[in-house]
Amino acid sequence: MSDANYKSPLYIQLREVIRSKIEDGEYPVGTAIPSESQLAETYDLNPLSVRSALSALKYEGLLRSVQGKGVFVNGPKAERDLETLGGYRQTMDERSIAAHTRVLLKALRPAGPYYSRLLDLEEDDSLWFTRRIDYMDNEPVALEEIYIPEKILPSYGDVDIELFSIYDIFTWNGLRPTDADQTLRVLFLEPSRAKLINLTADQAVMELSNLTRDAKGQKIEFTRNYVRPDKTEFFTHYAKE
Repeated sequence: MSDANYKSPLYIQLREVIRSKIEDGEYPVGTAIPSESQLAETYDLNPLSVRSALSALKYEGLLRSVQGKGVFVNGPKAERDLETLGGYRQTMDERSIAAHTRVLLKALRPAGPYYSRLLDLEEDDSLWFTRRIDYMDNEPVALEEIYIPEKILPSYGDVDIELFSIYDIFTWNGLRPTDADQTLRVLFLEPSRAKLINLTADQAVMELSNLTRDAKGQKIEFTRNYVRPDKTEFFTHYAKE
């Protein structure tokens, strides 16, 4: 086994090999590592040694096991407070509400005239486009559409965003969302999109749009959230100076 101390037990050797691959970026944050059987075959080890190595790295917080999906590389934990920008999952976690997302589409597309102006790009620059549904206690509460310049997060396509927060992905890549322009309006969705969040076409939604910048003033994300008003409320606080 390469990159290992042969005086150490086999599972420790494998543990350190995997750790090195994580640190060197061969196993990027947010992506799945090879399966237990693949690791056993690659390094000519028995399954128990592989399982012991992975268990040690999970205990350290470097890996995260997801039933039915595999073992994923964890990123560093970001410190946050309630007055900083955060996504849907962070907000729900802070309120101890069971929440998850389901990705309908994640693909590259040209920025085009509108999004190139909005995000300070060229028209033929590529954007990551994501459409997903947010759930609260297994009930759909919002339809999200997310636009991120590819040059901002080139590895975005490899990360499972049903498991990891986009704001965590920003943090792992050295980006810190610091401010956003928000717009709130009420509108009606076409039937096919309304059905995705268990509404009919005659039921209004709240559209919350966000244009997010990092600490350098760079535009890093534009999102539209079509939110069910019967499941969500917005709160803001004003203080007289």
